[in-house]
Amino acid sequence: MDYNAPASDWLLEVNNLSCGYGGDSVVHDATFALSHGDIGCLLGPSGCGKSTILRALAGFLPINQGEIQLQGRAISLPGRSQAPEKRKIGMVFQDYALFPHMTIADNVGFGLKNLSRSEKQQKVSELLHLVHLQDLADSYPHQLSGGQQQRVALARALAPEPTLILLDEPFSNLDTDLRRRLSLDVREILKTLGISAILVTHDQQEAFAMCDQVAVLKDGEIQQWDVPYNLYHEPANRFVASFVGQGGFIPGQVLGPDTIDSELGIIHGNRAYKWEPGTLVDILIRPDDIVYDEDSSLQPKVVEKTFAGTSTLYRFRCSEETEFEALFRSHLDFHLGEQVPVRVEADHLIAFERTA
Repeated sequence: MDYNAPASDWLLEVNNLSCGYGGDSVVHDATFALSHGDIGCLLGPSGCGKSTILRALAGFLPINQGEIQLQGRAISLPGRSQAPEKRKIGMVFQDYALFPHMTIADNVGFGLKNLSRSEKQQKVSELLHLVHLQDLADSYPHQLSGGQQQRVALARALAPEPTLILLDEPFSNLDTDLRRRLSLDVREILKTLGISAILVTHDQQEAFAMCDQVAVLKDGEIQQWDVPYNLYHEPANRFVASFVGQGGFIPGQVLGPDTIDSELGIIHGNRAYKWEPGTLVDILIRPDDIVYDEDSSLQPKVVEKTFAGTSTLYRFRCSEETEFEALFRSHLDFHLGEQVPVRVEADHLIAFERTA
């Protein structure tokens, strides 16, 4: 496909992408697409290939197979790649990569080569207002906090008006509260400008709070590309089910298409499986699937508890092979070893056939 192909309905299309280092593929057959104005995420554990995909999108890494299209035009093909500086893609790095000898205003305006001095000053002023740093234009990076430096890095990436912004674990050097606030601020800024982005992170809360679409990766393969709600409630496979959110598996036996027997009782769900009655399965139980019910005959033992202020996370045990977690309001205060009456309220029944 040549660079003059007609525009697509998608902003970004990645088709059957394989890429890596030294001739070996780290990423295999990755396929996903991002709409105009959406924020996507590459989510997964360390070494899963998410940063490799980001480098390929930026043009820093050639691809072995497939193609990358931006606005309907191929920017990466095997043996043929558009130069990074010609892609109209902005990049925000984990370590900010600010120039220490330049003021904040000069850092933001660094990529604005074709504007007059007054136009450049106006653009820089607008961006500093956008990221709430207008009073620090004459400061230097070492005088700013980590969160402020990250805002400068974002403003600098936005200055050339890119088609797409790539965010490489941009909040990982920040404390938990600050990264949560800043991720929401960055989302609001990108949405205000209508700029699409791809975020790389291993933090699920960050991915879910900030992004419209999320790809869960494992061993260089995309397991599921979906909205956060579906990743949690409709996981495509066992890895996604266990990686996304909290929860664990308990053994069960199929009674009917939407009914499974377990040590927690008979569980009815919202979907029909095609397994034969008697099939052994593993049922995913989320902490929010368990509710306190003083009239329940099911009374598992508390084996672990984690107090979190407004709520407490309990781990219960029915037997050696059946443990699960439950999240209760903190005024329900149970003690280790105590038997607590509970019941399952799993609106989304998620189960996988047992393989071993």
